[in-house]
Amino acid sequence: MKKKIFIGLGVFALLVVAFLFYANNRNRTLSPPGSAELSVGDLKVSIPYSRPSVRGRMIFGTEEQKALLPHGKYWRLGANETTQITFSKDVLFNGEPVKAGSYRIYALPGPESFQIVLNSEISWWGYSEPDYSKDVLKTNVQIQKTQSPVEQFTIRMLESEGGINIYFEWADVQLVVPVVGQ
Repeated sequence: MKKKIFIGLGVFALLVVAFLFYANNRNRTLSPPGSAELSVGDLKVSIPYSRPSVRGRMIFGTEEQKALLPHGKYWRLGANETTQITFSKDVLFNGEPVKAGSYRIYALPGPESFQIVLNSEISWWGYSEPDYSKDVLKTNVQIQKTQSPVEQFTIRMLESEGGINIYFEWADVQLVVPVVGQ
């Protein structure tokens, strides 16, 4: 009798592990990993993130419009794990001082601008709002429209005069955040 119980528990455990593996892999297939990294002089900025797709959905808008990311609500700037940004040295991030190090980066979308936030709490997987008391910087970034729709969320970086411009692009929204080493 004990042997049947152990076999049953073993089969159950195997099924649970298989399901968790499938669910995790499915999420990564729908929102594969991406990364953006650029070095300019002694300034290096890196952002590992996950890349969700539009897939026919309304991305930004109001709750009444059933937008995936409603105005004023937390968005982790990607999917799966929280999105992190690392600076190799102290910087001005959109004109605001930030110490070298790694931060959780997230956004609060709006109709005209997004609030981009850096938070010192970085080790979370999945959708979990941060401890807002650990926010180290909040800055507003005006929305620019993309030339053509961007199906898969993309973060890219280009060298700019004195530093790096970070581009966040998805659907018809583009945000540009300048980062300058101090």
